[in-house]
Amino acid sequence: MLLASPSVRAQTAEAPATAATEPSTHSTPVQARSRAIDVSMSSELASYADTDHVFVQTPSIAAAVSNPTAGWSVDGRYLVDIVSAASADIVSTASRRWEEVRHEGDVNASYKPGAFGASGFASVSSEPDYLSWTGGGALTLDTFDKNVTWLLGVYHTHDVAGRTGTPFSVFSRPINREAFKGGVTVLLSPMTVASFVGDVVVENGDQSKPYRYIPLFAPGTQVPNGAPVDVVSRLRVSATPLEQLPLSRDRFALSGRLAHRMHRATLRLDERLYADTWDMKATTTDAQLLFDLGPRVETGPHARLHVQTPVSFWQRAYVFEPGFDYPALRTGDRELGPLLNATGGWTATVGVGSGPDPQSWVLGFDLNLTATRYFDDLYITHRISALGGVSLETHL
Repeated sequence: MLLASPSVRAQTAEAPATAATEPSTHSTPVQARSRAIDVSMSSELASYADTDHVFVQTPSIAAAVSNPTAGWSVDGRYLVDIVSAASADIVSTASRRWEEVRHEGDVNASYKPGAFGASGFASVSSEPDYLSWTGGGALTLDTFDKNVTWLLGVYHTHDVAGRTGTPFSVFSRPINREAFKGGVTVLLSPMTVASFVGDVVVENGDQSKPYRYIPLFAPGTQVPNGAPVDVVSRLRVSATPLEQLPLSRDRFALSGRLAHRMHRATLRLDERLYADTWDMKATTTDAQLLFDLGPRVETGPHARLHVQTPVSFWQRAYVFEPGFDYPALRTGDRELGPLLNATGGWTATVGVGSGPDPQSWVLGFDLNLTATRYFDDLYITHRISALGGVSLETHL
């Protein structure tokens, strides 16, 4: 069963979006800037838990090598998702709990000796019933004395969905995605940067979950929002077909970011508008404010609000009429329904290096709490989740 890592899960039902360039909110060590070759390594442990009995542990390691003078950099990351779940959806299929491990690795390389730059990206992830790889690249161009940077990127993802314990040669569903990204970053002042990015993702393939059975109800049956498993089992008819989603989906997103450096503080604001051919529409607003508490400590709050409409074929209770076929399109994925989630959190980094260079070693701490409201769904109406992480980074 495919389950994204906690950091990705927060973006459910959205297409990928990043700024044309993403100015860091963390200060760069003076010692690192003076070196011809900058080498850094980091390790992180993230933990996710929610009130739907889903728990995820995600250890990861990363490394980066760059030469700012020559304009090149290479970085890579490896992570493992260790998932344990006994959610309402799993219980409704008479399963008690499932556990799964997902591995992911990615590498990114860029070269920008002058105004023109190029980068390449590759990623592979695998789990017992899912295999995915992504490859692509982007071009950047500085204009107007480096005050305006343009971005154009193209990425291809190939996924193979299967069933646990069944070879892909026996059962598999290929899914292909073509992603196109265009953006511009504008230096508004020495302390302010704005960026705008447009994303188009074209998906083809059957994304229906091979384990997800959809309860059907007789015409006129009143099924309350958030009906528990026992109520659904009592009200539904015996027929329980598998989920069936459309075989293609086009996604469109427009994102904007404003980053402003103040005296001893950095403010970052993000807004993202999303729509797709399944008729889902969404808006995501994100804000972070980081304060410098001396040369060693940077800390501050984070807030995020996401609101979305349902896909066109969404129904809380799909109707089955004897003598007629099942509804052609049907889903039990509540992340495709109408929802709102609000996130509040706090982050902090502490330089624990030696006196001349306290940022040569950096400890990071992050905690986010998210409250999600499902407006039209079976089993649950609310979910509270927590995502926390501890990281250690060093510049060698």
